[in-house]
Amino acid sequence: MVGVPESHSGWTFITSHARVLAVIADNPNVRIRDIAARCRLTERAVSRIIADLEQDGYLSHTRDGRTNTYRIEPDKVLRHPAEAGLSVASLLSLLLHDESARVRKPVAR
Repeated sequence: MVGVPESHSGWTFITSHARVLAVIADNPNVRIRDIAARCRLTERAVSRIIADLEQDGYLSHTRDGRTNTYRIEPDKVLRHPAEAGLSVASLLSLLLHDESARVRKPVAR
């Protein structure tokens, strides 16, 4: 799969929930297998994260045959009090902008 990041260990700034949401925002028809590869998570972990996001109203899906189409609620407010008033759309605009810039600009070595 193109765009799968290298393996990483240790702490990171972005949670797995945010990573999964960003991948879905980039492609609403993405397969769980591809989300898992992109986020470096197991398919089971991605399924649990999607269930969490759906349970709290950040995400929903419709099924068409074997394909899921996800819908993100962009106006939903982030959960942590430190992000009070910030929406999912504002988080995704930051994450997706960063991702598109990284794809367009080759890294100098």
